[in-house]
Amino acid sequence: MARWTSAVGAAQLARLLASQQERPAGPGTRRPPAYRALADGIRLLVLEGRVPVAARLPAERELALALSVSRTTVAAAYEALRTEGFLESRRGAGSWTAVPAGNPLPARGLEPLPPEALGSMIDLGCAALPAPEPWLTRAVQGALEALPPYAHTHGDYPAGLPALREMLAERYTARGIPTMPEQIMVTTGAMGAIDAICHLFAGRGERIAVESPSYANILQLMREAGARLVPVAMAEGLAGWDLDRWRQVLREAAPRLAYVVADFHNPTGALADEDQRRQLVEAARSAGTVLVADETMSELWLDDGVRMPRPVCGFDPAGSTVITVGSASKAFWAGMRIGWVRAAPDVIRSLVAARAYADLGTPVLEQLAVHWLFHTGGWEKAVGVRRAQARENRDALVAALRRELPDWRFEVPRGGLTLWVRTGGLSGSRLAEAGERVGVRVPSGPRFGVDGAFEGFVRLPFTVGGAVADEAVARLAAAARLVRTGGSGAGEAPRTFVA
Repeated sequence: MARWTSAVGAAQLARLLASQQERPAGPGTRRPPAYRALADGIRLLVLEGRVPVAARLPAERELALALSVSRTTVAAAYEALRTEGFLESRRGAGSWTAVPAGNPLPARGLEPLPPEALGSMIDLGCAALPAPEPWLTRAVQGALEALPPYAHTHGDYPAGLPALREMLAERYTARGIPTMPEQIMVTTGAMGAIDAICHLFAGRGERIAVESPSYANILQLMREAGARLVPVAMAEGLAGWDLDRWRQVLREAAPRLAYVVADFHNPTGALADEDQRRQLVEAARSAGTVLVADETMSELWLDDGVRMPRPVCGFDPAGSTVITVGSASKAFWAGMRIGWVRAAPDVIRSLVAARAYADLGTPVLEQLAVHWLFHTGGWEKAVGVRRAQARENRDALVAALRRELPDWRFEVPRGGLTLWVRTGGLSGSRLAEAGERVGVRVPSGPRFGVDGAFEGFVRLPFTVGGAVADEAVARLAAAARLVRTGGSGAGEAPRTFVA
């Protein structure tokens, strides 16, 4: 019986391989044979999770035609992968991807580094900071004091605790967006919110328009839900959305949903201005597309003088086009898994009804902790601590990059938690692999795109500062040297998988 659980077509694999840039040849470095380069490219796709484990690969003849190479080249590449443990085959069943014994299975999104690896690896994969104390401890203590009345109930609040829904509605109203508690649902983080929205609005096979690049974990969530992703390129640098491209995609593809991050976009850090927000809402309304606006970064401005535009939902007074998602996880702490949805009351009722078949509700204690933060003013003080941490880390990272890797290019965002870096012509996938070997974990650009885009980029978060930031960038520079000289070499398995 075949052991493969999915399949990768020849054309799809060819596109993914074509996205990998050639490794620049250093002095005295010889290019690898064609079969070795092909095997190395497939191995990288498996290690990054862009080709799943247990995925059936195309037959040798099919892939040879798609790549315009000889069948002998493909056969030799497959044999090399079998020898290294990255491919298994059976007569009559074909060949499918694998990982060598002892290697963890690759993840297809971005996951936190396991605690046991923290001593040897600097983690630049997860864009999350430690909790802003003493506010976490105080919030939990306040939640425990408020808990007894809730402990006498069943504890299931599918729409969220009434007190927290009311507080969130008041906060939107204070921002100039009149909101009722009936327009709020509390979720288990922003991921839980977007998952619920996708299941309600975009069934398997539906189109969802996404920024390109976009947040890797959301892209993977949508893929797993069976969505057909339609990428819409961002404008250059920090200019935000390209409205002409958005109008074209909305008009021609007619996506059911569109997902955007208007406030300090992940990964680029771009901040969409009010005119862009107004125009995108109008275009979505004309196309009949529901616009999901992710506000998880909206309170993380880092520079003085940043004037935040009105929320995207402020340009949708009827409430028929925009669904807003917020969260405590980025602005406060990733361990505080509290998110929320703001939408029209009928949408909230539908989301709540569907929740009976998902998680039933969000933990009461954490909701009470967030309510305590909002009610006491602790939220503003804690977010102020978070901004100071992120600003200091950003400045340390930028200084180290300019010193150690002057040919890498980026624009410094005025907020958010990430820096989107063009790597001077090097492959982001190969940098990620080489980084494992020198002790720095970095996600490559293709994780943030669709079908292999952004191979020449990496995303760097503002999670380390001071001497640790200097060391992280020094290790990145060492990884870059390995890639330039061919030291990320074919056939060498990485020490630890970088998710």
